[in-house]
Amino acid sequence: MTLESILIPQVQEAVKSLYGVEITPAQVQFQKTRAEFEGDITLVVFPFVKAARKAPAQVAQEVGEKLLEQGQGLIEKYSAVQGFLNLIIAQSYWLEQLQGIAEADNYGQLSRGEDEKPLMMVEYSSPNTNKPLHLGHVRNNLLGYSIAKIQEANGWEVVKTNIVNDRGIHICKSMLAWQKFGNGETPETSGKKGDHLIGDYYVRFDVEYKAQIKELMAQGMDEETAKKEAPLIKEAQAMLVKWEQNDPEVRALWQKMNEWVYAGFDETYAQMGVGFDKIYYESDTYLVGKGEVERGLAKGDFYRREDGSVWADLAQNGLDEKLLLRADGTSVYMTQDIGTAKLRFQDYPINKMVYVVGNEQEYHFKVLSILLDRLGFPFGKELVHFSYGMVELPNGKMKSREGTVVDADDLMAQMIADAKEISKDKVNTLPDITEEEANEIARVVGLGALKYFILKVDPRKNMLFNPEESIDFNGNTGPFIQYTYARIQSVLRKAGENNSAFNIQHSTLESKELALIQRLVDYPAAVRQAGDEFSPAVIANYAYQLACDFNSFYHDHSILNEADADKRALRLLLSQTVAKVIKSAMALLGIEVPNRM
Repeated sequence: MTLESILIPQVQEAVKSLYGVEITPAQVQFQKTRAEFEGDITLVVFPFVKAARKAPAQVAQEVGEKLLEQGQGLIEKYSAVQGFLNLIIAQSYWLEQLQGIAEADNYGQLSRGEDEKPLMMVEYSSPNTNKPLHLGHVRNNLLGYSIAKIQEANGWEVVKTNIVNDRGIHICKSMLAWQKFGNGETPETSGKKGDHLIGDYYVRFDVEYKAQIKELMAQGMDEETAKKEAPLIKEAQAMLVKWEQNDPEVRALWQKMNEWVYAGFDETYAQMGVGFDKIYYESDTYLVGKGEVERGLAKGDFYRREDGSVWADLAQNGLDEKLLLRADGTSVYMTQDIGTAKLRFQDYPINKMVYVVGNEQEYHFKVLSILLDRLGFPFGKELVHFSYGMVELPNGKMKSREGTVVDADDLMAQMIADAKEISKDKVNTLPDITEEEANEIARVVGLGALKYFILKVDPRKNMLFNPEESIDFNGNTGPFIQYTYARIQSVLRKAGENNSAFNIQHSTLESKELALIQRLVDYPAAVRQAGDEFSPAVIANYAYQLACDFNSFYHDHSILNEADADKRALRLLLSQTVAKVIKSAMALLGIEVPNRM
């Protein structure tokens, strides 16, 4: 039960007693007490002024006096400032809150019965099988996984899903380049992960394709015509048609190369610490989508042009025309997404479908929603596009065709290596550490730095990724919060006993102890806000503020050397509870915390 929910009926009773007026819970408004005033929570009394027929300051004074008179020991004192009533809550309340938080098994999580849980499907990752995952995918995966964890904490049953783009002209480009220039190279013979190997051939295609365009232009052809007439692109288009016609040779090559890529993806996902409950493949869903497009065509929802291509006219929705099937009958992304949506709602009783996809696809998902609605699917209007900003680099945007991406595997390996290098200076603080433990700490800290740096930013904003800044042990970083957790674990190990029992009546809270407890009490509200806003940044900011509050308290107050037994026990319980909530908050971000650093 929150402080507000306890106070609301007391305020209702006070107003009725004073002014003979019954007010609704919605009329009882609370806010945080401003920093320049003493108080833990502030009641806004303006909604009662008309009924009282008195000045706001007088109403605040009278309501404050009545709340004290009503007793129950919750309110210690008050101060009236104009139309605001600042309430100071008794320390016994905060001490009881601390004990309750310490004893709670799933503090911060919204509890619902299994029969009451609505189902949310969260789609993220959506890789292409023609290249490895890169920095942009890292932000996508981390956001998607964290959103899923946060929504689970808010009482949803969540299905984490992925749609693998395993067909299309881009896939054929990699296949064709390997066929022409690969000389039978495999992940085993090259020593490369499968996704990296195939990505190299995607880049190779682009190099060779540009060379052909340049040659045709040298022969007098204009650039646009050269792009269409280059032999490589024509061969890739022909391969796509063969693929859709189930050509055995093309399908066998496609299956072999995809298996290489999937093995590589699995390694990357495992290192990143993300996963999925259900994976869909475009090669399975595009035919369902084509069927729906054909059905819409027959109904008159869509139309066919003279070249055989199928389009949707979206003028009535204030948009332009959208291609659904190419002239050669092959599908586009929209076709696949229609089919995937249909299959998902057949497979699961979905209450909310969330697509975690970059903001450059906002138009795509607006159109998808319209088309599904036009096709008669009741869920069409309810789709949620969680639109997030791009990750930018100091030297500009990434281009996978040109091989100028920041590879996800390389990035994670470098972050772990950097964490290990930085920790060399601190190795003397853990003289008994083994190499295996040192490597594990470096992994946890390096990946924690990466994840936190990306997730602490408002997801709707573009961001600049700075690896050096992310791994700093000071400031708003993952390692700073992880170090705070490890520091608390060190204190608890040195205490070496159960110190959770103390005498509330004999305990007096210092200001920084009180501030810490109040921050802990705020955790469920932060989880609710993060769920409502689909924003891991809310949790990241909360975890950082909690770590700052603890370090300020730790700097000013002795724990292990405190002579007063009750105070020592209180501070140990407070430290233990802070660690518990830090671990919980970081887990919602997909971040581990080490016991030693």
